[in-house]
Amino acid sequence: MLSLTLATVAASLIGATSAQDTLLPGVIATGTMGVTNPPQPTMGTEVNQNSLVRLASVNSVDDWCLFAPPEPGVTIGESEHEVVAWCTQARNGARVIPDGVVTGVSFIKTDFYVQLMAYGDFTQLNIIDGDYGGELDPHGPSGDGNPVGGNVTSNAVNGVDVNYEEWMSFISWQQVCIRICTNANATWDAALMCEHELDVMGCEFVMPGNYQFNGTFESCEAEVAYPPGVYITAINGDTTEYSTFRQYYTGVYTAGSDIVSYTVGTTVTPLTAQMTPSSSNCQTMPTISNGVGLTVEDSSASGSAGTGTGSTTRTSTRTGTGAGSTGSAGASTSDDSGAASRVSYMEGVTLVALISGIAAIALLH
Repeated sequence: MLSLTLATVAASLIGATSAQDTLLPGVIATGTMGVTNPPQPTMGTEVNQNSLVRLASVNSVDDWCLFAPPEPGVTIGESEHEVVAWCTQARNGARVIPDGVVTGVSFIKTDFYVQLMAYGDFTQLNIIDGDYGGELDPHGPSGDGNPVGGNVTSNAVNGVDVNYEEWMSFISWQQVCIRICTNANATWDAALMCEHELDVMGCEFVMPGNYQFNGTFESCEAEVAYPPGVYITAINGDTTEYSTFRQYYTGVYTAGSDIVSYTVGTTVTPLTAQMTPSSSNCQTMPTISNGVGLTVEDSSASGSAGTGTGSTTRTSTRTGTGAGSTGSAGASTSDDSGAASRVSYMEGVTLVALISGIAAIALLH
């Protein structure tokens, strides 16, 4: 009964507001594009694998970008301020993700955000093998974003490219997830739906969904998840009470000439998100392709990139799970199978290792 009640509350508080012509402040970005970026997202630009563009577009299962280091040999934590855009299509003047790097994609669209989850060999994009990575967002210690001057757009809502204010992304050497918050209401604003301070919690906690898709390229509709770290504590008639988990940190940072110690967050870490939303109306395609190889000899195109063709539609629905679950993605009722194993940012990694190099600025994120 509790899971049914949570679903009812979620529908009443989240799902009712979706009109893009009545967006609240904080949804659409009000600033300008970063100095490395073109004035607007553009498809069919020249392939430039040395580009420093930091404009990422997330539009569909085969048209999206991620941020990764411009050069090899550094971790995400060390390079988060200077990561650049790598895209599945030749767009935005950015670098192009070579064919064969991405092994599975799940693109979901909800009333409040679009979300992209993908698996692949991202060591081909300068990420160190075994780097569990980190979190990127438009804020950062200086307020200019990680990466500095980074912008994120999407045309998934109504076909029009929009530069959105709030987004977040986690990336490691073999997994990436990115959420762009495209809507808000009086209960949940875009900043909360794209909460950016849970740096070490990883994709499945911060952006819950079906992660059993490796080997599949799918596009789905989905329920809206609760904001990251938000939990229902009580439901009393028409009143719902919440608590908010804050990530635990201890450390020091420099303020002028002073070294300041701090302790923030909650000492008890939840095992799962409040709920794993269900997805439905999934369409699949056999692969994604752009004709750009890992080397010049592997490439079949040097200009604008092609796309994978063919798709199938599945009418299955993946069932969401409540906070009492084990933390795995919702079980799929369709016949197609995902990849072998789920990648977790927390697997085999201590908190100290994950925040090494960024603890000094964690309070300011």
